[in-house]
Amino acid sequence: MNTVTGDLSRAVGAAFEKCGFDPSIGTVTVSDRPELCQFQSNGAFRAAKEKRMAPLAAASMVAEVLNGEDFIAHAEAVKPGFINITLTDGFLCERCRQISQDPYLGVPQLGEGRTLVVDYGGPNVAKPLHVGHLRAAIIGEAVKRIASACGMKAIGDTHMGDWGLQMGLVIAQLNEEHPDWRCFSPDFDPEKESAEPIDVNSLNELYPKASQRSKTDEAFSRKAHEVTALLQSGHPGYTAVWKEIMRVSVEDLKRSYDRLNVHFELWYGESDSEKYVPRLMDILRDSGQLVYSDGAQVVHVQEERDSAPIPPVIIKKSDNSNIYATTDLATILQRRLDFSPDAIWYVVDKRQSLHFTQVFRCARKTGVLPASTELLHLGFGTMNGRDGKPYKTREGGVMQLSVLLDTVTGAAMEKLRESEFVSGSSLEDYAERVGVAALKFGDLINHRTKDYIFDIDKFLSFEGKTGVYLLYTVTRMNSILKKAGTPYSGELWPETVTTDTERELILSIIQAGEAFQHAFEDKAPNHVCECAYRIASAFSRFYHENHILTQPDPDIRRSWLALCHLSRRVLVMLLDVLAIETVENM
Repeated sequence: MNTVTGDLSRAVGAAFEKCGFDPSIGTVTVSDRPELCQFQSNGAFRAAKEKRMAPLAAASMVAEVLNGEDFIAHAEAVKPGFINITLTDGFLCERCRQISQDPYLGVPQLGEGRTLVVDYGGPNVAKPLHVGHLRAAIIGEAVKRIASACGMKAIGDTHMGDWGLQMGLVIAQLNEEHPDWRCFSPDFDPEKESAEPIDVNSLNELYPKASQRSKTDEAFSRKAHEVTALLQSGHPGYTAVWKEIMRVSVEDLKRSYDRLNVHFELWYGESDSEKYVPRLMDILRDSGQLVYSDGAQVVHVQEERDSAPIPPVIIKKSDNSNIYATTDLATILQRRLDFSPDAIWYVVDKRQSLHFTQVFRCARKTGVLPASTELLHLGFGTMNGRDGKPYKTREGGVMQLSVLLDTVTGAAMEKLRESEFVSGSSLEDYAERVGVAALKFGDLINHRTKDYIFDIDKFLSFEGKTGVYLLYTVTRMNSILKKAGTPYSGELWPETVTTDTERELILSIIQAGEAFQHAFEDKAPNHVCECAYRIASAFSRFYHENHILTQPDPDIRRSWLALCHLSRRVLVMLLDVLAIETVENM
């Protein structure tokens, strides 16, 4: 299904053509002055320039043609040359019918038939998630769901940090603390034995302890490097303990991600790309771009158009070891071979932009990935405290993500305790959903590239652009439909329009397709957030000005209930795309 502005642009383009102008200039946009009109076209300015006439004269010609169309209630040329367009109520109701019966609820299938891999999350194993992981997780999940809603086969990969020196440090520390473990014995047999079980809380304490120790204990540092090399060479005991670390870590990570309603299709890590490194090296050598520089093997990616120096990509250090760029290039190769993706998007802190510029250029220049595959770094800003600096604990440390989720859940619990509709076993579940909705919407309403201030009191408000307001609006819709005996499922749409608030609500619903188009093209969930808020606020005005359940006219009552039903379907769909779970009542 096309967007309403897309369909209108074609119709207005045809009107321009009837008047002797280029039809491509008939672009229609949503009016930024809704008190004057619903939609607007500025094409008359270009038409006038091409034909050397006054813009208002060109606009008047086109408006006259448009006023002859049965879906146009009024088209008007206004100075200096705008065309203001208002649609008939019949057209609005028909558009609602099309959306209600569309399997995609009016979301344009812009990516149909294309495969996408979204790299987001990026946790390190053997470490708990902290607030710095929040934005990658929730923006990445929303971007993936937007792409999927727009028809793409979207595959989310968390791409864990599970290889390299950090693993060597943890295993070396375990060896120091538990030298009697069988996995550290020379005669350990992985076919008959397994590594000792590890507790997640103990595991989370190991890395900071080992990392700090390696900075002052040279012998331990050497041991960690040796363990890393042996692990990557397939040492049976170290491999067994690494697998146990992975098992415990992934279980812990999934618990936190599940609380955020973030779900990955793939749980790959840097270790999964290791086997692709030899093939990667062959491709790089065959390209003729791999050269030696001070003992290291590098690929130069500087281009003439660069205004600042772009360092070469180091593929192998002088000791022949791999670095992040090696792993990332091998992962790109792996994704190409496994999925043949049309696009790979990386949802990573915008401060990593130089790294991705280097890696993407190297992949293109050497043929690791064909030019037809889109590579994008979707950078994001930081979540800051009220001091404008990255959010910290009161003690100044980095807050664990689980603690942040407990904090917002507790604050939501206090809000819900005041409600007469939520109690008992539902309270804890609802508090988690409301708290997470507040947290996520407070983040996603901002463009992903922007920094924002974390303000739990503001985020939990029942008024304004908040996740809580949206959930509350859904519960109000639930209450109306339940009292009317109207099930949530099915296809319903309004057949008449009798009030201005109905018209405003319908317009907000039929413009959801535009929100998805902007979100898909911009790779930014804030467009979906704004659309959800527009529908919720328009519904609130409609609800307050019209007594739906007590309306005496059965035809109007039926149409109002149908509009409520469609509003709920679209709003719940928008929230689901943002990975925000609704509640039945509040």
